[in-house]
Amino acid sequence: MTEKLLGIHHITAIAGDAQRNLNFYRNVLGLILVKKTVNFDDPFTYHLYFGDETGSPGTLLTFFPWSSAARIGRKGPDQISSFAFAVPSASIEFWKQRLEEFRVPILGLSRRFGQEVLTGSDPDGFSFELVGASSNPPSSGTGPVPGEYMISGLHSVTLCERSAERTMRYLGDVMGFRRVSSEGERTRCELNTEGRSNYVDVVERPDAPPGRMGVGIIHHVAFRAPDDDTQVRIREDLVGHGSEVTPIIDRTYFHSIYFHEPGGVLFEVATDGPGFLIDESRAELGTHLKLPGQYESSRSEIEKHLPPLR
Repeated sequence: MTEKLLGIHHITAIAGDAQRNLNFYRNVLGLILVKKTVNFDDPFTYHLYFGDETGSPGTLLTFFPWSSAARIGRKGPDQISSFAFAVPSASIEFWKQRLEEFRVPILGLSRRFGQEVLTGSDPDGFSFELVGASSNPPSSGTGPVPGEYMISGLHSVTLCERSAERTMRYLGDVMGFRRVSSEGERTRCELNTEGRSNYVDVVERPDAPPGRMGVGIIHHVAFRAPDDDTQVRIREDLVGHGSEVTPIIDRTYFHSIYFHEPGGVLFEVATDGPGFLIDESRAELGTHLKLPGQYESSRSEIEKHLPPLR
């Protein structure tokens, strides 16, 4: 790829109950609800964006809440199996105690590639990891988590694949990642730009039962393009390598293209701008239901279908 990706932009997953999802990521993990909008393809479903105080690219975790329990997904190969946040390296014990206080299931405490990793499970069964990787100075955040312990952004995603080698070749040859290390069945691929690393870990599970999209499953991961012109060139590169790529789609807060890596995991490339402050001030972020322009005329009907959020 002639144009470099800047790292992970956001991760999008499918949650269950919207209020429960909001309560966990805001009140327990201390993320900020930076945008309350709807799924562009299903306006009767919320799209909730969590991140830092301005919704900076690289801090964003987003959810489509599906209320029907019958739509529960099944984890399997050729999916994103977990996502990881970076936290200050000295904060893992704080987070362990906090998860225990809120009775959040702890799935493990380990060391991976020289860093402490605390793995938990959210109310919908997502495996989230807190990686002691950040040396950022304490934040002045005013949320439920003291500034010196706050999540600083996304650290990595883990892909579960039937063929790890096939996916890693694509990450390297097409997307500009480099393999940096392996531990057991896990191989780490890195994008290192602007002094900050983002990782994609690949784990091979050739004999596992197939997965199914639904509640508790990560839908896709998006990578950063700094601007529209760069995104156009990235798209040209992807098409030139034989990838089937969507046209550029306006998502209001960024512009997106979508494609699948060889194992079938959905990837996105999203622009850094225009960002989340184009329709709400910093102090108002996440407080209003913001609709894409094509749905504004149907606001009353949409609001009737969406559950209220406290």
